[in-house]
Amino acid sequence: MDNEFGESIQSEDNTQEVDLLIDLLPARISDMMKQHGYRGLIEIVLDLGRPPIARYQNYGEMSISDIEVTQQEIDQTVAQLSEFGEDNRAGIPRTLHRVSAIRNRRERIVGLTCRVGRSVSGSAGIVGDLIEKSSILLLGPPGVGKTTMLRDVARTLADELGKRVVVVDTSNEIGGDGDIPHPGIGQARRMQVSSPELQHRVMIEAVENHTPEAIIIDEIGTALEADAARTIAERGVQLIGTAHGNSLTNLMQNPTLSDLIGGIESVTLGDDEARRRDSQKTILERRTAPTFDSLVEIHSFATVAVHQDVARTVDEALRGFKIEAEFREIKDGEMYSLGRKTLSDQPDNVQQKDTSKSQERSKNIRKQQIRPERKLLAFGVSRSRLEEAITSVQMSARMVDSVDEADCVITLRPYYRRRSGPLRRAEQRAIPIYVLRNNTIEQMERQLESMQDEDLEDEPITIALREAEEATSKILTEGAYSVELSPQSGYVRRLQHELISRYGLASVSKGDEPSRRVSVRANDFAGKGKLSKVTGR
Repeated sequence: MDNEFGESIQSEDNTQEVDLLIDLLPARISDMMKQHGYRGLIEIVLDLGRPPIARYQNYGEMSISDIEVTQQEIDQTVAQLSEFGEDNRAGIPRTLHRVSAIRNRRERIVGLTCRVGRSVSGSAGIVGDLIEKSSILLLGPPGVGKTTMLRDVARTLADELGKRVVVVDTSNEIGGDGDIPHPGIGQARRMQVSSPELQHRVMIEAVENHTPEAIIIDEIGTALEADAARTIAERGVQLIGTAHGNSLTNLMQNPTLSDLIGGIESVTLGDDEARRRDSQKTILERRTAPTFDSLVEIHSFATVAVHQDVARTVDEALRGFKIEAEFREIKDGEMYSLGRKTLSDQPDNVQQKDTSKSQERSKNIRKQQIRPERKLLAFGVSRSRLEEAITSVQMSARMVDSVDEADCVITLRPYYRRRSGPLRRAEQRAIPIYVLRNNTIEQMERQLESMQDEDLEDEPITIALREAEEATSKILTEGAYSVELSPQSGYVRRLQHELISRYGLASVSKGDEPSRRVSVRANDFAGKGKLSKVTGR
């Protein structure tokens, strides 16, 4: 069997470790699992009154048996495990398997998630050059391999580089359950944490008491833990950790964890300085040096995006430049660099700069051209400030009082989340909605300037809806079975879904961001007055 890093993991040791987990299950489920096999097995779910389920990496969910799980079977499984901690997790000594409990209101366990843990030697090779010299923060969605990579980083630092390594193991996921750590972390020492709330204390204790050269920590998620990480870095100890969030942008927008990448604060510039920088007076800047030198976004089992200089990347993002990273891929145990690429997600509240002076001049000239008058509906924003912003950017626009008169709506995030009244009607009529982060003239001016640019090259939403209409025409009049549209944002895809449903056709969203797109297909009920059910996802 090949793991996510392209290496064989179906070794005898791994098979025997998985057997230890399978043998804990009720006999009928254990027998069925041995018939199904362990290839790509991620976890087994036992919920009271439901059939047991196995989840595989490549095959998704599979029902193990049609017979529902009983309370007696859950109790029998729990009795064979170590004691559950405050985080409702237990394990099997000297293995990496994790069993998490779901309890009812009387604290009785009524559900179990039995997750398979594997040690994959070589999984840290994709960042091997970084772990020799710098502190690294790993980011990525659940199940993508962060802890697996972290475990192999500990082994590499301790065994191959000969460093004094301490693993702060909050939930025993890195070093396994029991007092003796799993061989997967090599000669690294492991400090267990009695309660998740005490993780930050154990981090500091590791530095003060055990003279480590490197500390490994999983899931930094609170301000206290972020402060402890900074303390470790300031004492000259290498730190390798993971944090909640999928990307650098997530951390920049997270007030609790943004300190890991230097922290972000609002700064007001003087008139001369703002003029010199060619920026607005209130800007965002990095507050201090990042806790971590480098950041790795784990995008898939075999692909990562590497930011080798976090400080420089954050500064460039805050100044409005697009975020770039080095993409790497591991194949057949070898690491390949795919070069630097621009990431799709950019921080909110940061104006993107055009680095070409000639393009900037051309943009200013085009803004002076005559445009059709826009009819704006202000919902939840200051009408007087919006009128002032319209005058400031010299936009051809006027304010209206109802959705029926408007060709676009401007609102704030809290109102947009609730989708009340006019916003719901605007979405139903495919009227563009522009969402501001705050109720300031600067924000309004920036949004109006962006709208002016859209007017010059036709509005992206209009183009997307026109493409959806053309797709429905191909299906209804030309006999096509399905048509895929161009990738769009979640909001635009929702508008496309709603438009397609009015024609009685079916539609689904396919692919991963930033290439997620709508696929239109013929519906058995098309032409019979029945509409398909669609979502905006």
